Amino acid sequence: MTRVLLVDDDLELGEMLTEYLEREGFEATAVPDGETGVHQALSGEYGILVLDVMMPGLNGIEALRRIRAQDRRLPVLMLTARGDDVDRIVGLELGADDYVPKPCSPRELVARIRAILRRTQMPAPSTASSAPLTAGALTLWSERRHVEWRGQPLELTSTEFNLLEVLVRHAGRVVSKQELSQQALGRPLARYDRSIDVHLSSIRHKLGLDDDGRSPIQTVRGLGYQFVRE
Repeated sequence: MTRVLLVDDDLELGEMLTEYLEREGFEATAVPDGETGVHQALSGEYGILVLDVMMPGLNGIEALRRIRAQDRRLPVLMLTARGDDVDRIVGLELGADDYVPKPCSPRELVARIRAILRRTQMPAPSTASSAPLTAGALTLWSERRHVEWRGQPLELTSTEFNLLEVLVRHAGRVVSKQELSQQALGRPLARYDRSIDVHLSSIRHKLGLDDDGRSPIQTVRGLGYQFVRE
């Protein structure tokens, strides 16, 4: 049973979502403030964090910043104000895995949680399929969720890992944003959704540039993205 931590100052909403999550087979805990949320999130007791952006005191953005400074692997789903692209982009840049605009239905929230967990809690593959993936100077171990770039470990969030894995598996060919969303986020690409672009921008920053001054992840305008083999 996956433990879900919900951090939201709306006590009524927190109680309602907690009850719904428990009916759906999760163990859920709701806390009403960012300070407590950070402490609980870093306890190692939870499988996923649902974090509201707009909270008094320590808001969701600053709470996420503190969490990601110590834990890059805990999946984080942000609750953002509908239409507030700034909070969404900042949250994704800081390492959130996905977001849901408020007000949202409990059913939509659970669907997003399950989509994230499907990619982060997959059983380890058999020995026959556990060989690392390689593309140029990058080596990726799917079962260990570990990546090395030019011989050094690469720290990625769970969603960044998912996206990079999809691109590396198809290295040398263009992968559409729709494919990336389905395979890495576990959901169809929504209209005007910039999640893929923001996550890939973060991965590019971590990879740096090749000797020719180009990123190993290339944008193919109108088609998608490609991991370029060296």
